[in-house]
Amino acid sequence: MAVEKVYPMTEAGKEKLEQELEELKTVKRKEVVERIKIARSFGDLSENSEYDSAKEEQAFVEGRITTLENMIRNAKIIEDDELNSDTVTLGKTVTFIELPDGDEETYTIVGSAEADPFEGKISNDSPIAKSLLGHKVEEEVNVQTPGGEMKVRLISIK
Repeated sequence: MAVEKVYPMTEAGKEKLEQELEELKTVKRKEVVERIKIARSFGDLSENSEYDSAKEEQAFVEGRITTLENMIRNAKIIEDDELNSDTVTLGKTVTFIELPDGDEETYTIVGSAEADPFEGKISNDSPIAKSLLGHKVEEEVNVQTPGGEMKVRLISIK
């Protein structure tokens, strides 16, 4: 039997996934079924783009539901007592400056299930997070990114 992947996340991240799952099951699923029903009423399904589109959306919604259920079932909640060290770990908000130009960036390192770069939440699987994990304030770290290597100095960990 294959080993299930564990999805490390914060309690808030798990709650967000549960809300999305509930929305998909109670609202989106019904909307898609209604779209399929309406598209069927148009007649010939072989050239019915509305029907094809609705069926594709249904497949996406059902796939997302399965994914979310799996992520929630295999969630590992990051406990607060795991966050009390002065080392970069999952769940910490890290501020660093790029060297030598000094551009400051702040990210919260989260599990891949709740990553959202636009909200400053990066996955623990990302190149930046992988490089920073285990380091402390004032340490200089080389980060391998798809765009090349960069050097950063950690200035705070919360």
